[in-house]
Amino acid sequence: MRHRKKKIKLTKTREQRRALLSMLASSLIMHEKIKTTEGKAKKLKPFIEKTITKSKNDTLSNRRILLKTLPSKTVDKLFKEIGPRYKERPGGYCRIVKLNPRKTDSAKMAIIELVK
Repeated sequence: MRHRKKKIKLTKTREQRRALLSMLASSLIMHEKIKTTEGKAKKLKPFIEKTITKSKNDTLSNRRILLKTLPSKTVDKLFKEIGPRYKERPGGYCRIVKLNPRKTDSAKMAIIELVK
């Protein structure tokens, strides 16, 4: 039985998945909207939610935790712009909008964006 085995592996190793999530998250934070495949967007959403929740409280500890996985410019933008923007919001900082499949390989596409 496959109970509680729902993990999206994206056909990559753990290190590759971590690097992919880090780069997708930093581009989403910098541009506030990116177009990617549906599986990557679904994998990215909880990661972004946790990062924004950490950035709402500007402490040295939270900065160091986020600097482990994200570049410094991205962390600066998180704590200066995005964290204060969502200070009163209890969660649900991003949305996934599904698009038509990609023409070349028919991969399911989606836009993931930060809610205003």
